[in-house]
Amino acid sequence: MDLKRIIEAILFVSPRPLSIKNLSRKMTEFSEQDIEEAIKELINEYRLSDRAIEIVAVAGGYQMRTRLEFKNWIKRFVREKDTELTRSTLEALAIIAYKQPVTKREIAIIRGVDSARAIKQLLDRKLIEIAGRNDDIGRPMVFKTTSKFLEVYGLSSIKDLPTLKEIEALEK
Repeated sequence: MDLKRIIEAILFVSPRPLSIKNLSRKMTEFSEQDIEEAIKELINEYRLSDRAIEIVAVAGGYQMRTRLEFKNWIKRFVREKDTELTRSTLEALAIIAYKQPVTKREIAIIRGVDSARAIKQLLDRKLIEIAGRNDDIGRPMVFKTTSKFLEVYGLSSIKDLPTLKEIEALEK
């Protein structure tokens, strides 16, 4: 059987991004190098085709997605499950993403208001997680983003977040 088509089928049914290591663990008949090469070929084939689907590197793995240009059409048929975040929740998420690991107190100081509710919503949506405890007095919990955060926002890693200079350039 053709490895590319096997991977294509697996990516099609997978609800989460799959890493090469994960694929390799379950597909012992093929080497990691063969799997990686097949994925690169698939990405290129989809990129060159005139299809509405693409394969993207996201959250440390690969995922099949619809192209962004079809977003408005898809919204007419697929109802998103409560994906909208409030402004306060987005502010807390941005602080966590850029300052992680960060305590609830640090988030509140930056935002100027208590952020317990926003943090709870982000935890419930699995966009953030508890990353341990700080060495400060009382050993408060610290928070960091999750792989679901990377997946939802289309990032391969946290290093893909835009820099302050890039954000400022968008405002001009």
